[in-house]
Amino acid sequence: MTRGICAVRPGVPGLSETIRVRSVLGRFLEHSRIFWFENGGTPSAWIGSADLMHRNLDRRVEALVQLPGQGQVEEVGRLLDLAFDERTSSWWLEPSGEWVRHSTDKAGVPLRDLQETLIAVKRRRRSLRAAERKQESGPA
Repeated sequence: MTRGICAVRPGVPGLSETIRVRSVLGRFLEHSRIFWFENGGTPSAWIGSADLMHRNLDRRVEALVQLPGQGQVEEVGRLLDLAFDERTSSWWLEPSGEWVRHSTDKAGVPLRDLQETLIAVKRRRRSLRAAERKQESGPA
C-alpha cells in the first residue's frame, strides 16, 4: 500500500500483473498515514504525521511510530480491509492508465463510502460510551 501519485501501471503481464491500484476518496481530503507490514504472519503497523514526500521532508521533521499493541494493529488491519474491500467505493487504475470509478455494484446498488462508514462507527462508539457513563453514574 502506498499513498501518493502512482507511477505503477497495474496488470501489465510480466511486470505488475499482481498489483492493484485503488484510490479511495471521500468528502474529506484527510487520509490515513499507515504503513503495514505482514512480517511473516505477525503484522505490524506504523502511523505517521505526514506523507513521506519530498515537499514534506524539506525543512521540517516528520515522525512515524509503531503501534504498540496487538489490539491497535488488529483495528488498523480491519480499517485497511474495509478500504480495500470490493464493496467499498473507489477509483481503480486500469493497465491503460485510465482511472475508472467503482461506486455501484453489478446490480446498481451504491457501494460503501469509507469515510461515511467510519464516521458512523465513531458516532456509535461515542453513544455507547455515553450510555455506559450514564449507567455507571446511576440515578441522578
